[in-house]
Amino acid sequence: MTAMSVRVTTAGQAAARDAAAIAAGIESYALMHRAGTGAAHAILAHIADVRIAGAVVFCGGGNNGGDGWVVAGELARAGCPVRVVEAAAPSTNDAMRAKVEAQAVVQGVSEPARPVVVVDALLGTGATGALREPMLEQVAAIAALRATGAQVVALDLPSGIDATTGAGAPTVRADITLAFGTLKRGHLLRRDECGAIVCLDIGLGSHAELPDAAPQLVDVDFVRSAIPPIPADAHKGVRRRLGIVGGGEGMAGAPMLAARGAMRSGIGMVQLLVAPSNVPVVQAALPETMAGRWPVTAEDQERVLRWTHCLLLGPGLGRTAMTRALIERLLVEWKGPVVLDADALNVFEGEPRMLGSLLGARPAIVTPHPVEAGRLLRRDGASVSADRFAVGAELAKQLGATVVLKGVPTVISAPDGRVAVSATGSPALGTAGSGDVLAGIVATLLAQTGDPFAAACAAAWVHGRAGEIAVAEGSVRGTSLEDVVEALRRAWRLEAPTQHPAVLASLPAVGSAR
Repeated sequence: MTAMSVRVTTAGQAAARDAAAIAAGIESYALMHRAGTGAAHAILAHIADVRIAGAVVFCGGGNNGGDGWVVAGELARAGCPVRVVEAAAPSTNDAMRAKVEAQAVVQGVSEPARPVVVVDALLGTGATGALREPMLEQVAAIAALRATGAQVVALDLPSGIDATTGAGAPTVRADITLAFGTLKRGHLLRRDECGAIVCLDIGLGSHAELPDAAPQLVDVDFVRSAIPPIPADAHKGVRRRLGIVGGGEGMAGAPMLAARGAMRSGIGMVQLLVAPSNVPVVQAALPETMAGRWPVTAEDQERVLRWTHCLLLGPGLGRTAMTRALIERLLVEWKGPVVLDADALNVFEGEPRMLGSLLGARPAIVTPHPVEAGRLLRRDGASVSADRFAVGAELAKQLGATVVLKGVPTVISAPDGRVAVSATGSPALGTAGSGDVLAGIVATLLAQTGDPFAAACAAAWVHGRAGEIAVAEGSVRGTSLEDVVEALRRAWRLEAPTQHPAVLASLPAVGSAR
């Protein structure tokens, strides 16, 4: 299986990677120079008008400001009009050197009359706390230039955003953020402010892979390697059979959406086990599936469990005593792969260890959103969202199952300590039923791979990619869940983006759509 290529770090983890590279003999200024020149080349490649209209570079006093001086020098060498706004004098040796080397060449070019690019090099990954003057004034100046139509390019992270927590206001609002060496948690927690994110290789090499807890970013290469091909002679048994238990009174739609997600992801056969009154509804709406009543009798259970390769429990099931009893019986009788979503989690509110004991050592995945995870752990949803990296890992250990903590970003945590992040997606996924579709994809891949972590990572990535595709030619408001389900067909092409070798990863701008 192909390893994921980019780490998602805290500020401390990012600094540790720089320190390890420097300790191994890479000059600290070499890292700064690679970051600045890489950023300048990215600007020249993405915004061609900068060669004529020019750029304004806002530089702080730390190493992020040094990166900005390198960018200014490189743009000037390329013939671009450049002006530097020095918010603070350089305070590090590397930043001082960068200014000296850039100043002469910058002074040799004209200043831009109406710049098309504004470079934010005020504050870097290590900055914390609320903005103070003179940075507040400079952030306002950047916003004013953006309002005139200039594109804002942030170096490493938009100033004002905490790299670890994503906290901060006001902040620079960037159109493009050029991250150096690693992605930071703050990038993924504050996508609106970061715009398109491009992670550049600055030469950390193997030091980017320190053996710490920094999660890895799920990418298309990993998904390709994690999912088995469907052979030419495949039949429904080879593609596996999925049983979905859900669909309480008035909630037949949830399991049907899960079934559609599964069928758009290569499952061979689906059986929906729903409330008796919903059986004819399901049969009429999805004739390509099988339908039956909830397996409440021993005979029904034996029939279903003998047939299925994986069980998906919970979509639209309802939070009742009957639900809890049904899930407990199925988890006792069925020892194979299982995915728990929605009400299959809600009925164990405050009892994660009880649920973990029922799951045992089987291949298992749970797919909560922050409120559902909060119910299990008796925490409020807002605190779960704010601490999603730690909460997912904690819940995975308590359950002995892989946890897909949905949201922006989605964090996937395995009970053995592995953590990954899926950053694909769009606001089109923030609608009722989206989680049901994801659960169907997750269950399909678990049935076909038997590997909960790989299945969860791949499913989250593909689901998010379908959300991106669905809005690519329209607007978020005009996109329905039907469009997302349809877009799974293209998402499963697993098309790799064409990008420069110096680019480790790129994420499109999302959010702020009308």
